[in-house]
Amino acid sequence: MDIRNNWTKEEIAEIYYLPIMELMYQASTMHRKYQKTGEVQVCTLLSIKTGGCPEDCAYCPQAARYHTDVETHKLLEYDEVITKALIAKEFGSTRFCMGAAWRNVRDNKDFDHVLGMVKGVADLGMEVCCTLGMLTEEQAKKLKDAGLYAYNHNLDTSEEYYEAIISTRTYDDRLETIENVNKAEISVCSGGIIGLGESEDDRIGMLHTLATLPKHPESVPVNALVPVKGTPLESNKRVSVWEMIRMIATARIVMPKAMVRLSAGRNEMSVEEQALCFMAGANSIFAGEKLLTTPNPDADTDKVMFELLGLTPRPAYKEELVS
Repeated sequence: MDIRNNWTKEEIAEIYYLPIMELMYQASTMHRKYQKTGEVQVCTLLSIKTGGCPEDCAYCPQAARYHTDVETHKLLEYDEVITKALIAKEFGSTRFCMGAAWRNVRDNKDFDHVLGMVKGVADLGMEVCCTLGMLTEEQAKKLKDAGLYAYNHNLDTSEEYYEAIISTRTYDDRLETIENVNKAEISVCSGGIIGLGESEDDRIGMLHTLATLPKHPESVPVNALVPVKGTPLESNKRVSVWEMIRMIATARIVMPKAMVRLSAGRNEMSVEEQALCFMAGANSIFAGEKLLTTPNPDADTDKVMFELLGLTPRPAYKEELVS
């Protein structure tokens, strides 16, 4: 049986270190078994509240303590968010994710406004995702009741390397939020970032944590660090496409049913490099000019790539439609 939650780090390492062509072949074989090949979900990520975050995530230009070019803005108005969602839908996105630079959700007017946005976007027939920081079980239930389909809360890296990147919250805090999301029966979106200065053992460790959760995340974003001037990691070197492929392919093999999302860093990739990532098991991308605050390929560029590679957009709520 391929769906397992009892992977050992050694087993995952054995897969991760396979010769690259063999790794891609095994991942592609697994992909064909559980997913429709050539079908890629297009998602749009909108920053609904930007900058001023009290956290100290070393990669993030939205942290208040770093001097970056990110302009702080308060929570967007409902009408603006719905308009952006409609534009995203028109360009082929079936999932719309709203991100707020908060440490955690607070029970206040801003959260009430977000609940309204969630309902509004869900009414458009799109899968609605949010990433708002830490959540209590009760807050997760309120989001679910409003129509939230998925919640993103990345692990970022391994538990061992985590303290080198973030000191303002713990790894257990992240796992607790994921647990609260699961309890509310919201789809979990959780992955990480490579290129933070971590070792390959750390990358394997992060995949091990995800693959041994009681329930695999429905969605696993694989991000390449986009170094931003003013952050502690501004001088980090860009990771290679082969490093991305190893992460994507290993994630595909150990979590076969997950949507593996080719996320941050895609703007620096050629079409050929992205094609290799799709061959390795990636079946989702983020569209639109920005990923929160970092550059991303525009919709027209992606349309040309889809036509060239013969990719088709995945419909919204596909799992629910099938079952």
